Parts: sequence; structure tokens; C-alpha cells
Amino acid sequence: MMPGDEVPVIDRIWNEEGSVRHLVSRLGDPAALRACYEAGPCGFELHRLLASMGVACDVVAPSLIPRRAGDRVKTGKRDASRLARLHRAGDLTPVRVPSAAEEAVRDLVRVRAALLADRKRAQQRLTAMLLRHARLIAPLPASDQTRPVMASTSSAA
Repeated sequence: MMPGDEVPVIDRIWNEEGSVRHLVSRLGDPAALRACYEAGPCGFELHRLLASMGVACDVVAPSLIPRRAGDRVKTGKRDASRLARLHRAGDLTPVRVPSAAEEAVRDLVRVRAALLADRKRAQQRLTAMLLRHARLIAPLPASDQTRPVMASTSSAA
């Protein structure tokens, strides 16, 4: 929002460095600009880019944005307008922006946890299928923990 404006001017741009730099250059002195955006799946690269250009930028967790009771409609235009008004009023609580290295470690931990959960689900599906077909996985001997052993519950197998 420009100083003195009641209604913010909303413009949509691509989330790429060239578009962001062009928009900031159109708006004037970067040191006089203040920006905020909702944290999301795209990470914190936009914050780092704006900070490198000298623009004060806050990242806000969606759960920390004040909402009126019953206000469930979410559109990009309404969210942008509300964020601009709340940011100007100082009603938004920014989150800490991790360094690029911290963000990379967090991504790695999340991916590892997702892979472990996927592996567990696959093992459970396989075990359920084997049980449906009257096959059981025999417990491994203590000396050989690397090779699964199949056992049959029926004598015809």
C-alpha cells in the first residue's frame, strides 16, 4: 500500500528473480519499502532476495494471521489485500527466517521422515498381502538379519 492509500494496489507477478527485481525497481527506493508474505511451500528464497535488495520483508505463518469468525473465503486477491492492511497496522507476527543451510537440513529431515513412513506403509501392505495368501514371514535367526525367510502355513505350497 502506498502512503495515504486505503485500498492496496494488487499486482500479480511470477515468483522469479527478474520479475521481483522489476517490481521493486518500479516502486521506488527499496529502503522505503516494506513487504510481507505468507509462509508456504516455496521456502524463504523470496525473503532472501528482497533482503539482498534492501527491502524490509516479513514472513508470516498462516496460522498467526488474525481472522474474523466465519471468514472462510480464501482468494489470492482478498488475502493480499488483508495482508497489506494488517502489515501496515502492525498486526502481523513474523516468523524467524532460517538460513539457507538450516532450510536445507530441515528439508532433508522432512524427506527422510516421509521416506521412512512410505517404507513402513509398503512393508505393512506387503505383510497384509502375504497374510491374505496364507504366507507368513518367519522370524529371522539372530545370526542372519539380512535375508528374509518365507514360510508357508499350508502344506500344499
